Order: sequence, then structure tokens, then C-alpha cells
Amino acid sequence: MNENKQEIWLVRHGETAWAATGRHTGRTDIPLTETGVLQGKTLGPRLADHPFALVLASPLKRAAETCRLAGYGERAEFSDELLEWDYGLYEGRTTTDIRTEKPGWSIWTDDPPGGESLAQVARRADMVIARVAALDGDSLIFAHAHMLRVFAARWLGLSPDAGRLLSLNTASLSILGHEHENRVIIIWNNLCHLPDAENR
Repeated sequence: MNENKQEIWLVRHGETAWAATGRHTGRTDIPLTETGVLQGKTLGPRLADHPFALVLASPLKRAAETCRLAGYGERAEFSDELLEWDYGLYEGRTTTDIRTEKPGWSIWTDDPPGGESLAQVARRADMVIARVAALDGDSLIFAHAHMLRVFAARWLGLSPDAGRLLSLNTASLSILGHEHENRVIIIWNNLCHLPDAENR
């Protein structure tokens, strides 16, 4: 039996003003900062030499623009399944701010009022996983922090709340794949392509 060599490359979008200040950014369609634009451009050389059978991106501006800046705008297929978590009434607020009203609150244990449940986000991630796993070749995905963290947890066969253990910086690259019959993380939250990343 041949070992599965398929890889799924995950890119979190570049910096936005809200990401830089820790504000929950779900469906608010805000652009990249100047730093985010530079980050998107630095991703291009890191991705360029790898053949991808499919490129998917969230249609939200910050992910779509990161995809374009990295050189994959013309190849990408935009998927609503990759949209960020809908944070409902917590959109635009920081965890610290929310905890002044609801001490100990976490997105991973307490669904945001008026937004999506963790189970709904996981169902969207599962749909994308089923699609890319059926391909003969590697995939490249441009999306958002919480969505990609849930995606990775589900890829590993874990409950979606295991995404809480997987921190993810803007413009980071992660790679999911296989070791023998097991789905694994090959690289996570890699920033070595960024000039100020200190070889992380």
C-alpha cells in the first residue's frame, strides 16, 4: 500500500488593523494594512515552487488580497465555506472587552450571540476537507485564523475545540499531511518568509 503524500498548505491572511489589535474580525470586510500587503508579497516566493492541484480562498477582502499578492489570484476558487467564524454581537470586540461582561469567556466554549456555533464552523471545515482529501495532488488555502484552526483540528480527527491549542499569526504558513495512515501537522504557524520573523 502506497503512503499518502498529499499535503494541504494553509495561509492565514496578512495583517489588518483589527487583527493587529486583537478585535474579532468575522464577516466585516476590512482591507490589509501596509504591513499586511508586504506580508502577502513575501508569501509568493515561499509558495512559488510547489505544484498545487487546487487553490481555494475565502472571498473576504483580506484573504482574497493576500492570495492575489502571493501570486495566486487568477488560479484561486473562492469558497464561502472558508469564511471566518461569524462572531455575531461580538464582531469587532476583543476577548478582554467581552470578558468585562462575561468573565472567563472563550470563543471555543461559548458560542457568540447572534453568530455561528462552533459546530457550524466545523461543518464548513469538514466540507472543505472532504473536497481537498479527494484530490490527486496538493491544495493551497487562503483563509482566516479561527477557521484554519478548526480546519486543522478536524483534519487531525479531533473535536473542533482543539483549535484552541493552535495559535496562528497573520501571514503564517502551515502544512497538513500524512505519516503512514495518520493525518498529521507537518509545519505549523511558520513565519520564516517574513523579514522580521526571527527565523520562526
